[in-house]
Amino acid sequence: MRDLFGAPETLDPPSEPIAKGAALLRGKALPFESDVLAALHAITAQAPFRRMTTPGGYVMSVAMTNCGAAGWITDRGGYRYDPIDPQSGLPWPVLPDCFRELAGAAAADAGYPGFVPDSCLINRYEPGARLTLHQDKNERDYSLPIVSVSLGLPAVFQFGGLKRTDPVRKFALQHGDVAVWGGPSRLHFHGVAELKEGEHEKLGRVRINLTLRGAL
Repeated sequence: MRDLFGAPETLDPPSEPIAKGAALLRGKALPFESDVLAALHAITAQAPFRRMTTPGGYVMSVAMTNCGAAGWITDRGGYRYDPIDPQSGLPWPVLPDCFRELAGAAAADAGYPGFVPDSCLINRYEPGARLTLHQDKNERDYSLPIVSVSLGLPAVFQFGGLKRTDPVRKFALQHGDVAVWGGPSRLHFHGVAELKEGEHEKLGRVRINLTLRGAL
């Protein structure tokens, strides 16, 4: 439908509640897609994906990189944010404007206006990779939400409660979907089920997840 001046209406993407303080915004990232994919290519050329090792010596199945003021890393020394990429010895790539704009728009739709991320953890899942239930606890300010952008192959997002043993809800994620959680759900356990085999028309046999945060 068009208005009297012939301009197409713009409709907000449908919002699906995940939990109190958490929402799934279907297709929210699609208007940003071309800019985000171009920025992603530039970031990973400067700071390539790598599979990190946990403090317990486990090599993660998900490959990771970062951009922004600090990057989330894990090694034998623990989990933390660091302004320097340990692989190159250089600062992480700058957080692109399109990432910041997408995160701000999604956070506002989910009830968190004014959110300005300073960092983005970028995960690459290949078929068979998964991310076990965990909490995001290395950020300094838990009053800020997490904005999670799904690109590429479909995945199953798992969202639990404040205890690892709490019931877990499952949500099918498609290319362009954005999940946002904060407030009472900010420290809820969450994860991604094992990625199934597939081929995405733009990203191939992978799923990319952008997790935008206020880390510092």
